[in-house]
Amino acid sequence: MRPQITTPEWLLSLTEAAKRMPVPVEMRPPASGGRSSAVLLLFGEGEAGPDVLLIQRNTGLRRHSGQPAFPGGALEPQDAGPVDCALREAEEETGVVRDGVHVLGTLPEFYIPPTGFRVTPVLAWWHTPSEVRAVDTDEVASVTRVPIAELADPANRVRTVLSNGRTGPAFRVRGMLVWGFTAGILDRLLVLGGWERPWRDQNVEVIDVFRPVARDGGGTP
Repeated sequence: MRPQITTPEWLLSLTEAAKRMPVPVEMRPPASGGRSSAVLLLFGEGEAGPDVLLIQRNTGLRRHSGQPAFPGGALEPQDAGPVDCALREAEEETGVVRDGVHVLGTLPEFYIPPTGFRVTPVLAWWHTPSEVRAVDTDEVASVTRVPIAELADPANRVRTVLSNGRTGPAFRVRGMLVWGFTAGILDRLLVLGGWERPWRDQNVEVIDVFRPVARDGGGTP
């Protein structure tokens, strides 16, 4: 018999709120088309309190070169669905042990127009943390658990201006600039979880999302 898993109340409340997260008009999936994918929003608790697992992609990939992201990628024929895909990708990229992860639910599907990915975020509780590292070194440069307190710190909050003119929230944490889809999801989760602290737009970063790239990689959406 498997031991009973106790999920912290803060994460149960966040899960219920996140399931109703609105999807921006520009990120609503089309009626058809796009490549199905999934990412794992893996929350744990460490010495600094609640945290979330992020990876940083290697430079030179065709998609998302050098960009921090949630573990994840495109659905493969062997995957039973988005949950199975997110867990498989996390295991392949970071070494996360599936038995230590309790899936709580999925968020609404998002569409990433520049890449054509349809992304299902999978929210989970890391009840028994395992050692993590960059397992797939062709794609992943580093893996880190980022405390929610660091993401919520106003000193770490910035806003990016992309080369296509769009702006969005971003975070300077653990030597990374987290931006794009990942930062947008984290920004919304801070609000839903009651962690957001007042901050002002500062240190605007300009990101060239159309820069040339050298080689391909499946990658996180």
